[in-house]
Order: sequence, then structure tokens, then C-alpha cells
Amino acid sequence: MSSNLAAVGYLIAAVCFILALRGLSHPSTARQGNLYGMAGMTIAVVITLLVLPHPSFLAYLLIVVGIAIGGAVGYVVAQRIEMTAMPQLVAAFHSLVGLAAVFVAIAAFLNPADFGILKVEVERVAANAVVVDPEIRGVSLLEMGLGAIIGALTFTGSIIAFLKLQAKFAPGIEKALGPLKGPVNRVMSSRPIMLPNRHWINGGLGATLLILLILFIATASGFVFTLMILLALALGVLLIIPIGGA
Repeated sequence: MSSNLAAVGYLIAAVCFILALRGLSHPSTARQGNLYGMAGMTIAVVITLLVLPHPSFLAYLLIVVGIAIGGAVGYVVAQRIEMTAMPQLVAAFHSLVGLAAVFVAIAAFLNPADFGILKVEVERVAANAVVVDPEIRGVSLLEMGLGAIIGALTFTGSIIAFLKLQAKFAPGIEKALGPLKGPVNRVMSSRPIMLPNRHWINGGLGATLLILLILFIATASGFVFTLMILLALALGVLLIIPIGGA
């Protein structure tokens, strides 16, 4: 598939996502919004499969298996979930979206060549050889860092929101939690957890994340990248625990 055709396809997918968000803003159009969202994601996935730089049977197989597993889980959940449990279900799904964003950022950092984000210089000598610089492009580092931070915040924040909305687990799950049962139950009590100086703590973590992001763009350090993700995970928890559950 040509790059121009792929760009048009991605544009159509983006329009579908915008229409999906608009449809989901009201209960009467929510079903239509879901259809737009599914159409947009289908178009985006198909185009991505067609423009893989080095397609292989294993790559296609892993993608198809992942889609099949996700679809099966979604179908089972949709059949069994009660409407009163939809808020915590949405929070749980949001946590998976955030975790996926973190994994994508990690994969891009570990294998930048596969994502096509290395600096490339063309030297007009001999047969116009292409020399690949081992460094990752600065804009890609920015996207990677922001994706990891926002994804980590979404992951832990959505988990806390799920716990507050769920309020209780089945006895078997509580037993499996073991020593974590006490802290989890305190979070699931739906009561706000007010830490002293929480605004200063959150502000300090936010400022630290900004500094780390700048350092990551400048150095592409794996240590800075890891520290950035860990702090974002912690900040996601701290931002949500002061909020009471329904």
C-alpha cells in the first residue's frame, strides 16, 4: 500500500473516532458512536497490517491472536456484566488502554528501528546509500515520553477508580489478595484518602516528570525512561485517591 493511500485511510479512521466521541456524548447516539469507533479502529488496524515494513507470518499471527483473544474477552464481559457495573467496567478497560500505551512506548524505545524512528541521513555518493543514525529522533522521544507518562497515569488512576467504584470483591478474590487485602479494602471504601500536603506532593511529582521528560529527550537514557514511568504510576494513584467513590 502506498504512503498516500495509507494517509487517506488513517484520516478516515480519525474522522470515525471523532464521530465516535460525538456519538458517545449522549445516550441516544451512544450505539451509533460505538459503531463509528469500531469502524475507525478496524480501518486503522487493517492499514497498519498492510504497511508493516517487514511483514512475516509470525507478526500477522500474533496480531490476529491478540485481536481474537481481546474480542472473545470483550464478548464474554458484555454478555455477563450488569448495567449498574458499567462505570467500573469502563475504568478497568481504561486501565488496559493506559497499560497498552506504556508497552508501546517501551517497545519503541527498545526497538526503534522496527518503528522507523531512527534518524536517517541520505548521502549522495555512489549509489545514493542510506546511512542510518543509531540515535532516535527527538520528536519521537517526545512522543514516547508523553505516551509513557500519560499511559502510566491512566493505568494506575483507572485501577484506583475501579476499586472505588467496585466497593467489594467476591470472597474468593479477597482471599487471594492475602496481605494486600487491608490496603485494597481501604481504597475500596469509597472514602477520600487525604494525604497531608498532597497538592505539594503532586505538584512536585509533576515538575519532576517534566524535568525527566526533558532529560529523556536530551539523553535517550533508559534509566530516566524507567524512572519517569515509575513516578507517573505513583502520581496516577495520588491524583485519584482523594476522590470519593460513588
